[in-house]
Amino acid sequence: MQKYCLLGEKLGHSYSKIIHEKMGLNYSLREVQREDIPLFLEEEYVGFNITTPYKKEIIPYLHFVDDVAKEIQSVNTVVKKDGKMYGYTTDLFGMEVAFTHNNVQIAGKNVMILGTGGTKNVAYALAKKHNAKQILVVGRKGEINYSNCYEYKDTQIIINATPIGTYPNEDGKIIDLERFEKLEFVFDCNYNPLSTQLVLKAKSLGKKAAGGLMMLVAQALKSEEIWTGKEYCQEDCIRIYKEIVKEKRNIVLMGMAGCGKSTVAKILSQKLNMPFIDTDEEVVNISGKTPKELIESFGEPYFRDIEEQAVQKAALNRGYIIALGGGAILREQNRDRLKRNGLVIYLNRDVEKLVDDDRPISKKVGIKELFESRKAMYESFCDYKVDNNGKVEDTVKKIVELI
Repeated sequence: MQKYCLLGEKLGHSYSKIIHEKMGLNYSLREVQREDIPLFLEEEYVGFNITTPYKKEIIPYLHFVDDVAKEIQSVNTVVKKDGKMYGYTTDLFGMEVAFTHNNVQIAGKNVMILGTGGTKNVAYALAKKHNAKQILVVGRKGEINYSNCYEYKDTQIIINATPIGTYPNEDGKIIDLERFEKLEFVFDCNYNPLSTQLVLKAKSLGKKAAGGLMMLVAQALKSEEIWTGKEYCQEDCIRIYKEIVKEKRNIVLMGMAGCGKSTVAKILSQKLNMPFIDTDEEVVNISGKTPKELIESFGEPYFRDIEEQAVQKAALNRGYIIALGGGAILREQNRDRLKRNGLVIYLNRDVEKLVDDDRPISKKVGIKELFESRKAMYESFCDYKVDNNGKVEDTVKKIVELI
């Protein structure tokens, strides 16, 4: 069977193998040091992709480079024919598909590109091809930088072409979106997590935003067209995109203490064949004490600090069922982290059916009062609200139908 691969330096975060295997290719990830690239090129691959930091470095080794790849000085696809290597870029095609998928028009718009690396060149070529009114490139140094870029208040489209915000360093902040008064769309080329901090912030401001997964899938399938001659198929692109979202997305269950989150999560875990994690149990793993013991011994603020660590650890998982403590979403940091890869389900149970046994906060405040103080946040944060007043099997069935 013909072999294909992705050439890069660090590939632990990559979804490329998943995409190509869904299309039936024998595809692997090859982490290669710069000095070992010549040896790698002698290996028997029919074709291979290239990712950062070798997209430009590969060019001198090639016998032919496509005009578009020459222009942006970036090759992400190589095919071997008759002892020669031919280089192309499918990144521009992939980004174009992502913009089309999100119904975003570039023509006549003011575009700001964050970053000065190879992906910046792709974004610039896209904006130029589609007749952007203005194209600005923001870097750490230079005429337009992260200090003075806010002077360009008429910016309508922002493209993040930096690695900031990607796994595992997901908390990095690159720019303050609130300062761009006419902002319409934010595109983050990063795809892991599914929604970066930048994408989530844009959406919270009521702006259209998208991560880079659609771009990744589209460029991958376009690479296969170059390798195999099989024409790119948009239906395959959308199918694989949806499958990866489903596989990498966490299902997050939240609601009042005693609403049935852990019970529902365990049954969902078995039904969907997804691993399960309970943040209250993670609190015990971290501290050696139960939430009740922490609150009674050290107070609620201390417990929330430990809980935040537990939520952060849980949120870094992919494809998990996560059951939260009743107040886990009170902190903005927790909400942000959970949403990056999470579909949030609010389990709603009538207050009369909730009990305050072993729950010091409920006893202190009162269940009804506590519920009323959290209700609005539960409803605004969730993707779906599911009633859990009947049989647990019925609740599970509703959730499965929703997702």
